[in-house]
Amino acid sequence: MPLLAVGIGAALLLIDPPLMQTLRQAVFDQYQRVHPRVYQPVPVRIIDIDEESLTKVGQWPWPRSRIAELVERLRKAGVAAVGFDVLFAEPDRTSPKAMLNIWSLPTSAQHSIAGLPDHDDLFAAALEPGGVVLGFSVEREGTGLALPAQKYRYVSMGESALPFAHAFSRAVPSLPLLSAAAAGNGVLTFVPDNDGVVRRVPLLLRLGDTLVPSLVAEVLRVGQGAQNYMLRTSETPGVGMTEVKIGQFVVPTTAAGEAWVHFTGPVKERTIPAWKILAGEIPDAELQGSLLLVGTSAQGLMDLRFSPLGGVMPGVEAHAQLLEQVLTGSHLYRPAWANSIEALTIVIGGLALGTLALMTGALVSALVTLLVIGGVIWAGWLAFIDHRLLLDPVTPALGIFVAFSLSSVMHHLSTERRQRFVREAFSRYVSPNLVTYIVEHPDQLELGGKRQECSFIFTDLAGFTSLMEKIDPAEVVALLNAYLDQMISIAFSFNGTLERIIGDAVVIMFSAPVQQPDHRQRALSCAIAMQRFASRYADDIRGAKGLAFGQTRIGVHSGTVIVGNFGGSHMFDYRALGDTINTASRLESVNKHLGTRICVSENTLSGCTGVVTRPVGRLVLKGKTEPLMVFQPIHNGLEVPGAPLDDPEYAAAYALLTQDPVAARVAFEQLARERPEDPLVRLHLQRLQENQTGDLIVMSEK
Repeated sequence: MPLLAVGIGAALLLIDPPLMQTLRQAVFDQYQRVHPRVYQPVPVRIIDIDEESLTKVGQWPWPRSRIAELVERLRKAGVAAVGFDVLFAEPDRTSPKAMLNIWSLPTSAQHSIAGLPDHDDLFAAALEPGGVVLGFSVEREGTGLALPAQKYRYVSMGESALPFAHAFSRAVPSLPLLSAAAAGNGVLTFVPDNDGVVRRVPLLLRLGDTLVPSLVAEVLRVGQGAQNYMLRTSETPGVGMTEVKIGQFVVPTTAAGEAWVHFTGPVKERTIPAWKILAGEIPDAELQGSLLLVGTSAQGLMDLRFSPLGGVMPGVEAHAQLLEQVLTGSHLYRPAWANSIEALTIVIGGLALGTLALMTGALVSALVTLLVIGGVIWAGWLAFIDHRLLLDPVTPALGIFVAFSLSSVMHHLSTERRQRFVREAFSRYVSPNLVTYIVEHPDQLELGGKRQECSFIFTDLAGFTSLMEKIDPAEVVALLNAYLDQMISIAFSFNGTLERIIGDAVVIMFSAPVQQPDHRQRALSCAIAMQRFASRYADDIRGAKGLAFGQTRIGVHSGTVIVGNFGGSHMFDYRALGDTINTASRLESVNKHLGTRICVSENTLSGCTGVVTRPVGRLVLKGKTEPLMVFQPIHNGLEVPGAPLDDPEYAAAYALLTQDPVAARVAFEQLARERPEDPLVRLHLQRLQENQTGDLIVMSEK
């Protein structure tokens, strides 16, 4: 199970299904919300084409002449670089020549207007001195590799980074005039996660078979006057990129060349409305040496993105925050070895906790698992706040939890199987109903007892000792075991409790540990079934082996006893104590003096129906002073030799014992001639012949 769980965790790491990505991203977002990056004043500003600027300057798109004016004002202030998070893919429709196609003017006016400079030419002229980066977009579908002017070089350290970058097949660049005049051209396109949130900004992407830089990368390169991008890939083949060096700055990246952005909350100092630049309200000193990004926060211009901090943000802000992060060196990154650490955590934690769950109790393993999972989550949090590392606690925690869960289930099933085995094995020593009762009521496993009414069966096998002396003991043991097995099985079928086995004798108890309102009926029915089997078994042994396997004598009595666990602190026995048990034992032994096989007391018979019996007499058992009315069952499979099932003749003769002893003797003499083997007929006739009258019989022996 631990190995299976580790395999599942490894599969989750390798496959990285959308659900796991969503959970991991949610954790990373929560990290940022709880511990956002602290804003540090750095020379990075957003020139925001906001709602106020649109109101003051005019609706978008602004004439390129106005954009040229903006560039000139920023250059005059001595900025390091300006990046446009705006696409200039089409000619300016407000240029004078373009307006001539719309306006109907006299020829002289048309010539005058045609002589005015084109707005795109003005913008291109403003770009020529350098320091400006234009943005362009890329698309995954369609064709058209119209690459903008490339004014940089890539230097690779390690294998080619091209296969690892996000691939696109079509470019929508700025006008060739503008692209050629710009100091750099960078991609505006984000690659958001499956939930639409922008957590990473690419530094470079793949367009066909060419690597192209992003807007933020170009702004950083142009701002430093650098020419090269230094791309480093992992020393392990197939892992992908690890960092990009732009000028003096080294930016750690994902395998695809993206940089994780550690966002701050909204900061007013980061943004300058565009209209203030055009109006000259911003001092040059405030802009000197800055990296500026021109973008828009106006909702109508639709450049809004989902933020990890919740809500939406202008797309240009993600670029700006990454630039701030690079300049301050406070990089947020997920290292290439993160997957290895997470896999190792799954393997070690999963195997350890899975093994622990198999070997210890549920509470201990659950507590340790919770501590380990909590430790994994805490380690991920510390890695973030102390080292700005993004380590995934979700997959290792899930892998460990799966290992614990599967192993716990297996341990539970194994424990159940062992308990079932112990219960079944224990049931060979103790009654199944007692085992079930103890399992369901473990609180009853304590010394002491309680008073309740129960019924008891005592059995004994006649002549067993002499049989042991005549044949091989091993053969006798085999015969005895088969006999006892069936006798006990019959008792269990009536939900009786095996109170004890004494050699060839068994004691069966009813209405304990579970109370049975019909315990008298159960006891008598069980005794009759046991006697039926015992008689048949003795006959079969006698016929098959020629052995005199003795007949079984049974006593049945009901009464109040103390039932419970008796013994000491080391071992105790579940049994009943009381005179009722002694009486049942006496009833069993009295059979050998009466010649009967079953004797049942009046107390037991009072709770029974459907059983035909005949009275034995009022017996004063050995050691007793009070007489006990005793009966012999003659129905339900137990036949008295020579007696009919209801035996009215015996009943009539028995009634004469107390009414007319002379007539009783005549009646029993007649019955003795008709059925000489009837034990009760012989008993009462012998008593009458010895001048003993009435039905009171005092037993002088046990």
